[in-house]
Amino acid sequence: MDKSKRKVVIAGNWKMNMTPSEAKAAVAETAKLVEGKTGCEVILCVPFVDIASAVEAAKGTNVKIGAQNVHFEAKGAFTGEISAAMLLETGVEYVIIGHSERRQYFGETDETVNKRTKAALAAGLKVILCLGEVLEQRQSGITSEIVSMQTKLDLAGLTADEMKNVIIAYEPVWAIGTGLTATPDQADEVCGIIRETIAGLYTKELADATVIQYGGSMNDGNAAELLSKVNVDGGLIGGASLVPAKFSKIVDAAQ
Repeated sequence: MDKSKRKVVIAGNWKMNMTPSEAKAAVAETAKLVEGKTGCEVILCVPFVDIASAVEAAKGTNVKIGAQNVHFEAKGAFTGEISAAMLLETGVEYVIIGHSERRQYFGETDETVNKRTKAALAAGLKVILCLGEVLEQRQSGITSEIVSMQTKLDLAGLTADEMKNVIIAYEPVWAIGTGLTATPDQADEVCGIIRETIAGLYTKELADATVIQYGGSMNDGNAAELLSKVNVDGGLIGGASLVPAKFSKIVDAAQ
């Protein structure tokens, strides 16, 4: 498998952080630090209220802006939700779907993740689709079964053409916000399992072209080793993405 055929994608997930004014400053600073670094795609996924400020600050730079969630219906009585068409008109290009925190705290299931993914793709958005096992599942030795099942359920009904706009982010849930990190070999192994599952659903060629990120506490200290692995095509970065200097070092590691 030739890793060079895939782009490297470094995406920041700000979670529930930054006011619009703070977002404007942080995006501008990040854009300045990653200017001219074309060896990877750089994305910042921001809270809904920050999108306008972030999009404005990112204009003319190599930083793309994404959202952190999307509803699966086009409109209706869904108080507090945001549709794909709404997101598209704000200027975002990407949306995170199925993050472990959405699954853990807000009742997301593989079924709703699949529905949100289809809605986002139909509207013309690109998707960063998150999946991964919890600590108990890893300790029970069923990581392979869990991530394979999630991949199949979350991608159910998607065409090969739609898969061109899907990035998979492998999130070992036990390594998010805990300071724990899967070893580079563990990350590579599970990203490889996801890639094999995609090959079974579609073709080896499509699987080899699919970007699979690692999303478990990647930071400026461990990024280079994680990104050196053949199945790891980038990172979905949490806390480090809030600090432009740290985030830009991860982008440096991806060059």
